[in-house]
Amino acid sequence: MKVVFLEDVKGRGKKGEIKEVPDGYANNFLIKNKKAEPATGKNLGAVKGRQKAEEKAAAEELAEARKLADFFANEKTVVELTGKSGTDGRLFGAVSTKQIAAALEKQYQIKIDKRKMELNQPIHALGYTDVPVKLHREVTAQLRVHVSEG
Repeated sequence: MKVVFLEDVKGRGKKGEIKEVPDGYANNFLIKNKKAEPATGKNLGAVKGRQKAEEKAAAEELAEARKLADFFANEKTVVELTGKSGTDGRLFGAVSTKQIAAALEKQYQIKIDKRKMELNQPIHALGYTDVPVKLHREVTAQLRVHVSEG
């Protein structure tokens, strides 16, 4: 029996795939537990519609990420932070991705998860630092952060 998988089933198929499986397995397990549905014309059309919608959403997400990357690439886009420092320009403490994300939201109303910022070590010095931000699988942008004496 041909079925359309509604979710991933280990060893059998992934969501959206159309596969031939034994009749008993299809009726007694897959269809009964709503892990798959029979591959009828109506169901195949629904699957294609869902796939198109997912592709469209992915394309919109990618476009949004590229737009945000262009905004970050602008020279005027700088996240301003302040901190106490010693005489040699080293901060007492450090600036973390959490602080950068909060300042970005406060200054530009852009909310980005701190885990998307790929800062190897917290910022310990005054001045400008470029922080890589992974906006999408295919898009990584550089966010300029300026830490000044405060």
